[in-house]
Amino acid sequence: MEVQTLITPRWLVPVQPMAVLEGHGVAIDNGRITAIVPPDALSSIQAAERIDLPQHVLMPGLVNTHTHAAMSLMRGMADDLPLQTWLEQHIWPTEARFASEAFVHDGTQLAMLEMLRGGTTCFADMYFFPDAVARAVDAAGLRAVVGMILIDFPTAWAADADEYLAKGLAVQDATRDMPLVSTMFAPHAPYTVSDAPLQRVRTLSDELDRPVQMHVHETAFEVQQAQDQSGSRPLARLDALGLLKPGFMAVHMTALTDDEIELCGRRGVSVVHCPESNMKLASGQCRVSDLLAAGVNVALGTDGAASNNDLDMFGEMRSAAMLAKLTQGQATAFSAAEALHAATLGGARALGLDHEIGSIEPGKSADLTAIALDHPATWPVHQPLSQLVYAAGRDQVTDCWIAGQQLLQAGRVQGMDEQQIMERAAQWAERMQEPA
Repeated sequence: MEVQTLITPRWLVPVQPMAVLEGHGVAIDNGRITAIVPPDALSSIQAAERIDLPQHVLMPGLVNTHTHAAMSLMRGMADDLPLQTWLEQHIWPTEARFASEAFVHDGTQLAMLEMLRGGTTCFADMYFFPDAVARAVDAAGLRAVVGMILIDFPTAWAADADEYLAKGLAVQDATRDMPLVSTMFAPHAPYTVSDAPLQRVRTLSDELDRPVQMHVHETAFEVQQAQDQSGSRPLARLDALGLLKPGFMAVHMTALTDDEIELCGRRGVSVVHCPESNMKLASGQCRVSDLLAAGVNVALGTDGAASNNDLDMFGEMRSAAMLAKLTQGQATAFSAAEALHAATLGGARALGLDHEIGSIEPGKSADLTAIALDHPATWPVHQPLSQLVYAAGRDQVTDCWIAGQQLLQAGRVQGMDEQQIMERAAQWAERMQEPA
C-alpha cells in the first residue's frame, strides 16, 4: 500500500474500540485515515513520510465541546465570585465596552494557540461575532463548530432576536466554503431567551439540520428562579417547546432530577459537562455517571477562560473523573475510559461529527494528537490509558494533525504567528485595565 503518511507510535488508542494497541501504525492519505496497520504489516506500507513516535500515545484529537474562545482575553479578570455576580457585575459590563469583531478575532486566535498546544483539534464556540471566529478558525486550519448566538437583549453583535438569527444565518452561508468550519444554533440560556425565538430556533434547526447548544440548569438558583416565575423547570419548558431532541446539547446540567435524566435519555439529548468551570463558580455537579447509565451521550468542555482560566482538556478529563468519584462515593464512577470517550467521540457525537472525527478508524478524518509519555510524571507506563487521564499534562502534547495537516510539530505551532498573537492580547489587556 502506498500512502502519504505513516505514523508509528508506541501505543495507539483508537477510542472506537476503547483499547490500547502496541506497535501499530496509522496510514493517512488525502487527509483521511486509510488503515490501522498491525506491527507485522508495517513493512508493506510505502509512505512518502514516516513519523516514528517511539514513546508516544497516538489518540484522536480532543474535542472541546463548549467554549467562549474570545474570552481568553478576560482570563483572570474576575475570579472567586459566584456566577450571577461574575456575569452581571464584571463580564457583561466588560463585553459591553470591548466586544467587537477585532476583540473576538484576536481572542479566538489566542484560544486556538492554547488549545492546539494542549491537543485539542476541534472546538465548539458560543460567542458574539461568530463571523470573526469562523474566519480565524479557517485561516488557522483548526476544526470548529461556530455558534449562531441568540439572546433577548441587545449587544454589539445584534439588537434583537430577528437580527441575531438573520446574522447567524449569514454566518452559516459564509462557512459553506470553509471545509473545517460548521455551525450550530446557540441560544444563550433559558433565562435569557424567550419562547418565540426558541421556537424559531427549533424550526430552523430542523430545516437546516443544525445542532443546538444552550446553557441549561447551570445552577440550582437558575432552576428555582424559573420555577418561581413560571411554575416550570427549564428542561420542562424546553421540552414543551420541542427543543429536547437529538442534536440538542445541554451545557452544564448541574441540577437534575432522576426524571430529567431519564427524559434526556429518551429524547437523545447530549450533555456537555464542564467540571472545572462548575467547581470554580460553585455552580454544582453534573451527574455524569447517572446520565451515562440512562443512555445519554456525555461530552466535555472547558467553558471560557474567563470562568475556568484555561482551555485544558487534559485537566477537564481528570477533574471530571475525580469529581464524579468524590460526589458519588464510588471509585468506579466515570472511569478513565469514560472520561477519554467524553473528550473525544462523545464530543464528536454531540456535535454531529462522529462520522468524521472522535476516533481513529479507516475513512475518518486524520485528526490526531500525540502525547509523549517518556516524562517523569508519566513514567513508567503500566497502563497508557490511565496515564492519559490521571497523570499526563498538556505540556506533553508534541504533535497534532487536523485533516492530515500537521499543525503542531514537536511542540511548535505551524501556520500561526504566536508572538504577534500574544502581543495583540497584551495590548487588549492594557486597554481593558484603563478606567471606563
